[in-house]
Amino acid sequence: MKASDKSKKIKSEDIASPKGMRDIQDREYYSYQGLFEKASEVAIYYGFRPIETPILEREAVFTSSLGVGTDIRDKEMYVLKTKGGERLAMRPEGTAGAMRAYIENGMQALPQPVMLYYYGPFFRHENPQKGRLRELRQFGLEIIGTPKSIMDALIIRTTTLILEEAGFKNLCVEINSIGDKECRGGYIRELINYYKKHIDELCANCKDRMRTSPLRLLDCKNPDCQGVKLNAPSPIDSLCNDCRHHFKEVIEYIEALEIPYRINNNLVRGLDYYTRTVFEVVDLGNAENGEMEATSLSLAGGGRYDYLARALGSKKDVPAVGVSIGVDRVIMSPSHKPIDPRILKKPKVYFIQLGFEAKLKSLSIIEVLRKARVPMAQSLSKDGLGQQLAMAERSGAPFTIIFGQKEATDNTVIVRNMETRSQETVKLENLPDFVKHLKEELR
Repeated sequence: MKASDKSKKIKSEDIASPKGMRDIQDREYYSYQGLFEKASEVAIYYGFRPIETPILEREAVFTSSLGVGTDIRDKEMYVLKTKGGERLAMRPEGTAGAMRAYIENGMQALPQPVMLYYYGPFFRHENPQKGRLRELRQFGLEIIGTPKSIMDALIIRTTTLILEEAGFKNLCVEINSIGDKECRGGYIRELINYYKKHIDELCANCKDRMRTSPLRLLDCKNPDCQGVKLNAPSPIDSLCNDCRHHFKEVIEYIEALEIPYRINNNLVRGLDYYTRTVFEVVDLGNAENGEMEATSLSLAGGGRYDYLARALGSKKDVPAVGVSIGVDRVIMSPSHKPIDPRILKKPKVYFIQLGFEAKLKSLSIIEVLRKARVPMAQSLSKDGLGQQLAMAERSGAPFTIIFGQKEATDNTVIVRNMETRSQETVKLENLPDFVKHLKEELR
């Protein structure tokens, strides 16, 4: 080998999965799939329909909607330039893409509101931590085309139901209203004036936010800013009559549904397109009320975004509300109860084959079982009877089909009851009818 060839040898770290991205396999994969199936089922019952948007969107979909000063837009987006000169972004969130699809596909002409659900990977270049990865998976719900407060409540209710089905028993909705264009301007001026009085106590990020994104002052997690934030003016106190009435109705719906909630005056969410209702669904685990701040885990977040459509080029505002569930956080939480997907079934039959002649016909026999919808397992790559019988025992399948050289010649199989150890010989031509009888026994 030449010296130059040695220098080109690929190291394991050169091909490792990128930081904050990972492989999902086996039982964990089924946990993700099971949650998606259950979430989709709940969403469909409540009137949502599926949509899948591209993983790559034009950069402007997000730069025009997320707002200057937001971490997702300014620091976390994965952006690439194509050979044709287009600037594309790997989607960091789902709402902007869903609204883009609504406008582009003429969904305004459909009966309103349009109710959509989606699931998939999203990408943010942030510091990876447990439950927050650079390739993250979200399940999203959007209701586009109505300002009605009951739709805010419907989004919240559907979200809590999905999480309850996933095993969470101690959920709480943190909720706030940040007003609309009629009243938010006055509140922001009041907020800035308050923070100017405490400018020397603020972190560097908050000093920037005063100029670029004042509402996000309330979202600061820096310990140095918590005292200032504690006494900051509340958005609710500045709401106009329409926003106040809207928020009051949302709270009444939540109370009627007996969903635990608390009003969080500092909750603003991190994106510019939000208006009026903003909320997060948190898991309190085993926490008591007094321990909530230290132990709660945010699993989902969303709110109303009545001005997003205009930011994406619509000639008029389109009222809408939505939520995204952080699937990785849900799966990794100790409160999560895995849901088996429909495709995953415990094997009822274990198929054993012995010898080359048997292998030649084995796939045809497996197809008979598949068409009869009998869940099965097999060991086609193995040869010895003892090894395969041991695998059949470990599988927990109540029946084993044994297909050896003699059976291949006679066009028969041996069906063994793994509990009683009794067995009988069945002709291949009779196997479909026998399998139907077997299914009755397995019920």
